[in-house]
Amino acid sequence: MKDINILSIETSCDETSIAIVKNGIEVVALTILSQMDTHANYGGVVPEIASRMHTENITMVLEETLNKAHMKVSDCDAIAVTYAPGLLGSLLVGVEFAKVLSYVYDLPLIKVNHLIGHIYANKIGDKMKYPALALIISGGHTELIKMTDDYEFTKLGETQDDAIGEAFDKVARVIGLKYPGGPNIEKLAKEGSNNYKLPKMANDDTYNFSYSGLKSSVINLVNKEKQKGNEINKADLACSFQTAAVEELTRKLEKALLETDIKNVIIAGGVSANKYLREEIRKLCEKYDAELQLPEFIYCTDNAAMIGAAAYPLYLNGDFTGLDLNASSTADIC
Repeated sequence: MKDINILSIETSCDETSIAIVKNGIEVVALTILSQMDTHANYGGVVPEIASRMHTENITMVLEETLNKAHMKVSDCDAIAVTYAPGLLGSLLVGVEFAKVLSYVYDLPLIKVNHLIGHIYANKIGDKMKYPALALIISGGHTELIKMTDDYEFTKLGETQDDAIGEAFDKVARVIGLKYPGGPNIEKLAKEGSNNYKLPKMANDDTYNFSYSGLKSSVINLVNKEKQKGNEINKADLACSFQTAAVEELTRKLEKALLETDIKNVIIAGGVSANKYLREEIRKLCEKYDAELQLPEFIYCTDNAAMIGAAAYPLYLNGDFTGLDLNASSTADIC
């Protein structure tokens, strides 16, 4: 069978990324241009700045990717692009760029859901097995999905308020850590102990999650201690928060392992780079003799390689879209 090379584009937030992925599993070339240093000056992503920087950088990112691959756009078999969910202005830059490439080079256009892309980051290297429980954990999403085959999804549960990554960022800000909050919380937590008592959230019989209450508990604790003139042990608080946040995930994942008897677990999304989280879920999988499928660290955060991996099954099915494709800030997996 002929090798299929898909040129994929990802601009859903603040990374401008383009990749060429062969047969959905082999990354021929990948370029990721992060805007993190720029947005760190504002304490978080500024949508207007993000979309402007995508516009300025996307052609350069394409050229760099093609040079790495020693290929031309015409050597590819299709163009894939993240169309949703994400920051609308950022998404539009990628979508319009993909449509131009599709038209000029007469290549089929494939639209990819960003969340599904995160799941398929595990497909790189041909590692995914079905059926599987997929835990999507990022700055904007916390979802537990049952996956029986390619593009066969059933949502078991999701956050009822904040996503786990959002909670990490907000708690980091409260205790005086710089953006991005997640990695800085993880780093500081290594120096502390789980000494602050924080509540268990969504401690019910569903597969849903909740992080708003946990975040609020940390904020209230910090404010009360300040009013009393007490000094917060930032390392201990970071450790206590991270422990409680991850426990929320493992508690619901354990329930799913028990009730579905599925033996494959997929972790996806930017928060999957957290090493403490990885270790706790690894322990849980060992307890139930389940196989844990983790993306390489470079594929945890937003990147175009995962979009190319997710586009491949759609290419095989001839699931192409027209040049009237539009971006959307919201979209569900199923």
